[in-house]
Amino acid sequence: MYESNRPANRIIFTGSKETFLTRVLMKKAEDSGATSVFVPWTVNALNENLNEAILVILFMDEGEKPASEVFHFLMDSLDERNMQFMAVGSQNEIPFVLDRAPQDMIYKVFYRPVDNMLFSQTISEFIAKARAGEFKKSILVVDDDPQYLALVREWLKEKYKITMANSGLQAIKWLGKNKVDLILLDHEMPVTSGPQVLEMLRSDPETSSIPVMFLTGKRDKASVMAVVALKPEGYFLKGIQKEELLEKLEEYFVLHKEHS
Repeated sequence: MYESNRPANRIIFTGSKETFLTRVLMKKAEDSGATSVFVPWTVNALNENLNEAILVILFMDEGEKPASEVFHFLMDSLDERNMQFMAVGSQNEIPFVLDRAPQDMIYKVFYRPVDNMLFSQTISEFIAKARAGEFKKSILVVDDDPQYLALVREWLKEKYKITMANSGLQAIKWLGKNKVDLILLDHEMPVTSGPQVLEMLRSDPETSSIPVMFLTGKRDKASVMAVVALKPEGYFLKGIQKEELLEKLEEYFVLHKEHS
């Protein structure tokens, strides 16, 4: 979920103004391993600070709610960054958030008075999950070449949660117990080829909807057309460089999110 340049523990508290209660919660967050900063809920202030955070905590004092344009900007910005937020408020303010925010974007809501122990535990758990890569998109890379597997993992590991399989059958076995957001599948493998693996994936209801992109070392037109004919989500030539691969994957996930 999180960009590699984001510290794995920085949390933004945002509200109309910094209060005694926000300072108490910020201290609780810091005691739980976070670094925290208060940012007023204006478009400019949020825009300047969001890239450095892993989590936003929206603090609504009694009778206060962010302006509609600010809340809309915050939701759009979190969506672009694939981030979540927590909300703190009373029975009067929390419905404002629940009615307007996508449910999968809300990590947790806290009603005032806040249970400080539960708040601290929630922050600790969130940081642990972020550090473990649980909020990152997951990619399974399948290739019989261990050197190429290691190279792709090194390129992608900061931004994505990477699992490697050195054969099609190993990949099928792993997918029997695990979920993944995308498979990068070598087209030319011995024993069980990429097309055969794709056929097995599509014939099983549990894996039929997993997006697959082929990796191929053959760039002649006939080979490329043979890959395209299998109707994968896309394909990459193995000569692709790191920055282009990262860019194309990001484009895919943005597009996939918009159409999901």
